[in-house]
Amino acid sequence: MFTVADLVYVIPTIFISLAIHEAMHAFTAHSLGDDTAKLAGRLTLNPLKHIDLFTTVVLPIITIFLFGFPILIAKPVPFNPYKVKYGEYGAALVGVAGPVTNLLLAALAAIFLRFISMPIDITKFLVIFTELNVLYFIINMIPIPPLDGSRLLYAFSPESIQKLLYKIESYGYLSIMLVFILVYYFYGPIQYVAQHIINVLL
Repeated sequence: MFTVADLVYVIPTIFISLAIHEAMHAFTAHSLGDDTAKLAGRLTLNPLKHIDLFTTVVLPIITIFLFGFPILIAKPVPFNPYKVKYGEYGAALVGVAGPVTNLLLAALAAIFLRFISMPIDITKFLVIFTELNVLYFIINMIPIPPLDGSRLLYAFSPESIQKLLYKIESYGYLSIMLVFILVYYFYGPIQYVAQHIINVLL
């Protein structure tokens, strides 16, 4: 659980992690032949191109007050699954590029924590950076639209499941609310898995 005092570390983590997360979606799509993100100006590490004032900044602050952990949404990187190479498998690569990047960021921060002695404030920042990036990885890999893990399920599921996923995705903000509810009610198991990953990293 995070406290209001942790916001000084949480906000920079959000800006850095989500910018790289969304940029990796864009770079992966571009490398697979889709220029949609590039044309939209999203092929960049500039965090200002990837954040939404309410869902990326205000919402996590509110949810830390209410629940003790930040819920947030970045501006989704647009991509055309019909333009990427390898069809649904290419789209799955675009989808998992973001959360896998979060896991790699957590591992990188953990290396600094394990092998380099640093001032207490930097250590605190890197601990929170590791924890949040592991959480982003786990939550984004949940195979429910619009989360990134749904792209992986799309690629390897039968047509009946694909139709169900498409129907859920078509609900727009209602599907996002479903994700919020699931994360809230299953935060205990999510945190349990996250803690095991963090223990391995640290």
